[in-house]
Amino acid sequence: MTNIPEIKLGLVAVSRDCFPIALSEKRRANIKAAFKGELYECPVTIENEKDMLAALADVNKAECNALVVFLGNFGPETPETLIAQKFGGPVMYVAAAEGDGDLINGRGDAYCGMLNCSYNLGMRHLKAYIPSYPVGTAEDIAAMIADFVPVARAIVGLKNLKIITFGPRPQDFFACNAPIKGLYELGVEIEENSELDLLVSFKEHANDPRIPQVCEDMKQEMGEGRYYEDMLVRMAQFELTLLDWAMQHKGARQYVAFADKCWPAFPQQFGFEPCYVNSRLASRGIPVSCEVDIYGALSEYIGACISQDAVTLLDINNSVPASMYKESIQGKFPYDYKLTDTFMGFHCGNTPSCKMCAERAVKYQLIQHRLLEPQGSEPDFTRGTLEGDIAPGEITFYRLQCDSEGVLRAYVAQGEVLPVATTSFGGIGVFAIPEMGRFYRHVLIEKRYPHHGAVAFGHYGKALFEVFRFLGVKDIAYNRPAALPYPTENPFC
Repeated sequence: MTNIPEIKLGLVAVSRDCFPIALSEKRRANIKAAFKGELYECPVTIENEKDMLAALADVNKAECNALVVFLGNFGPETPETLIAQKFGGPVMYVAAAEGDGDLINGRGDAYCGMLNCSYNLGMRHLKAYIPSYPVGTAEDIAAMIADFVPVARAIVGLKNLKIITFGPRPQDFFACNAPIKGLYELGVEIEENSELDLLVSFKEHANDPRIPQVCEDMKQEMGEGRYYEDMLVRMAQFELTLLDWAMQHKGARQYVAFADKCWPAFPQQFGFEPCYVNSRLASRGIPVSCEVDIYGALSEYIGACISQDAVTLLDINNSVPASMYKESIQGKFPYDYKLTDTFMGFHCGNTPSCKMCAERAVKYQLIQHRLLEPQGSEPDFTRGTLEGDIAPGEITFYRLQCDSEGVLRAYVAQGEVLPVATTSFGGIGVFAIPEMGRFYRHVLIEKRYPHHGAVAFGHYGKALFEVFRFLGVKDIAYNRPAALPYPTENPFC
């Protein structure tokens, strides 16, 4: 996934000048030894502002793009926070627990120093990552650093991201509104284009010599009998169009995501549905959201950075029939899901094949076929969706959104895709999230979220929550347990 940053972490120890510097240096070395991964140990220990500049120069020379500032003892609050102000990437603060020496000459008081550090960060209006309990042994802190890595990857990615769009949202999809203000607040760049720009570029890619190679790759991915032979050239031409546009329009940014208008004009003019191509890009860490959902693409990209895996964007689509629930779900799973805990997540066919059951295949968009092609005819230009049931397993359903008032808000809910046949069309799965019914009413409806949710394949709620908090999102909702009512929940229901 070349569209996702690699994190090179630097570890910098700080020391207050009235405490032994050797204490911080010894504890820093212990963290380096305990961490199972790449971690650059800065040899400069910061006691004053000149040390801070020297440490900054050192970690920059080492090409670190994220930093762990370690309070091996109480720590000097001015230089230890100035480094966060001057360093270009995300910074984490952690502090040493006692217990590795005597409590006379070997006590560091970092527990106290973290309070001053936090206070000083606040006075400077600096964002920093501080774990839920930031004080620990070398092994504890090594685990905290491991938790920081996916958060840092998402933050670095966003600061270097450009979202490229084609076309306005479809009519009556006002839920996909996208105030640009929120993107700029996050440091994300945007380039908005017409569908005609995309069509012109697509036509210019006719007879591209790379097309046969892409066609062969599509055949290998899907397997014989699971694609339309006559559609491959057009789809390969479109894939190359998007990839070339990304390379040529990154500008000053390193990473891209797309938000494209995929109906109703697209299939008629391009000759196919773009869903399968979109799924292929998503599997490489380049999300392509449907229906010009800009914040959907943004959410997908965050999930891709955190999980280092393919993600998707789905409609929170339809309820599970009571008969299906009784036959295939009720009482059959470790968590005793209620009917209202379940729903079906669906989109026309943009979920990567690696996240779908083996029976997946390139098919046609039934809804668009009804709308755009003659009644009773064989599907033609409405072909190109990737359809089948989504593979069972753990998921995180989430979204970062700028609402109509320009306020950033987010939600995160962990659950699973159940191994239950949907007996339906599209890329679709039976999803189960504990207390989904209440979450649906008091978060998704109450806070006016759009119908699209991003899906990461695994439980990544902890990292997503930390990313949203680091970004300054004040309202981060989640699926509350039954014992914890929502503010809008009627206590008499």
